[in-house]
Amino acid sequence: MRADQDAYGQEVYDFYRGEKVVEIVERDDKYIDASGGPAAYFAPFAQWPVIEQEAIQLAEGRVLDVGCGPGRVALYLQEKGHEVVGIDNSPLAVKTARLRGVADARVLSITRVSRKVLGLFDTIVMFGNNFGLFGSFRRAKWLLRRFYRMTGDNGRILAESRNIYETDNPAHLAFHERNRQRGRMSGQVRIRVRYQTIIGPWFDYLMVSPDEMRQIVADTGWHVAQIIRGDEGGMYTAVLEKAL
Repeated sequence: MRADQDAYGQEVYDFYRGEKVVEIVERDDKYIDASGGPAAYFAPFAQWPVIEQEAIQLAEGRVLDVGCGPGRVALYLQEKGHEVVGIDNSPLAVKTARLRGVADARVLSITRVSRKVLGLFDTIVMFGNNFGLFGSFRRAKWLLRRFYRMTGDNGRILAESRNIYETDNPAHLAFHERNRQRGRMSGQVRIRVRYQTIIGPWFDYLMVSPDEMRQIVADTGWHVAQIIRGDEGGMYTAVLEKAL
């Protein structure tokens, strides 16, 4: 990602340096969402969602942190003695992760991962709703098969997503219907991040129900072993294990 497109990276880097930050996410139907800033990307374990606190206890061995951002998950796992590789396509997010102490953080897109490039892992973590980085039904299947080859016999994926059907927001419901009419999954959003004068590139982000996740995972070598549900907002963490 070019520096003039790295809106997400600039906001987390500025937040790390103590500046006041507002995060803007724009959807391609002109829906705008503004947050109070990227504090959640820096949250200590005690402030993580319960679904993440519970799921991370299942992490074993060498861990790949997909979409590591400024490193909250990688830092926690390092403290627990794990060897962790964090990847993100944002150069400034990776710079921030390194500054915060992540030992191995790399600028790398999810589509470029492979056993040859990164080695073998025991656990792959996709927290912060980062199952969404798969982008689409087809690409998710392709990458899950690649993840299968990157993990050992007892490999495990801890993947967070949102059940988008648990909403009554008219704007979201209309967007879901628009997606279906266009042959896309209801929760396949096309978004970009904006920060100050920086506008990030458009990208697809996939949010799925547990049943949709099971459909995606089918025939990839994985199965959904457990769903850890949250109290609100449709958030959940899926534990994927290798199919026998």
